[in-house]
Amino acid sequence: MLAELLHPERVRVGLELADKEAALRAVAALLTMPEGTANEEAVYDVLLERERLASTGVGSGVAIPHGRYDGVAELRAAVAVCPAGVDFNAVDGLPVKIFVAIIGPRSMPQKHLAALAGVSRVLRDTVKRAALLNAVDNAEAYGALVDA
Repeated sequence: MLAELLHPERVRVGLELADKEAALRAVAALLTMPEGTANEEAVYDVLLERERLASTGVGSGVAIPHGRYDGVAELRAAVAVCPAGVDFNAVDGLPVKIFVAIIGPRSMPQKHLAALAGVSRVLRDTVKRAALLNAVDNAEAYGALVDA
């Protein structure tokens, strides 16, 4: 599932993010890659609006910010890894180090839910999380997620 949504240019490791806003801005920027046709500020606004409902920090150092935005034609995902962690009001109170953001058009609610479930399943795997946190570069992190 994640392999279908992810593009190598939408994966970044070793980020230094000061706070929740910086994390959401980072993944919003990544979600516009590689073509840059989606409006970065609009994507950020969609993610922020969803975050205001409840934190997407699901625990174990993971957050899955997501939303629906008609500025993209298909579902897409982006991954940002911040080794120092960010206070994200996660359900377990721990800092978030792995952000996997998902955005897709309003016309695909079922695919959106399926993508969230698929990403959640992948990130429950402690080996996958460790591989992301220990990746030496973006390509290694991308491979850790898409190579099954």
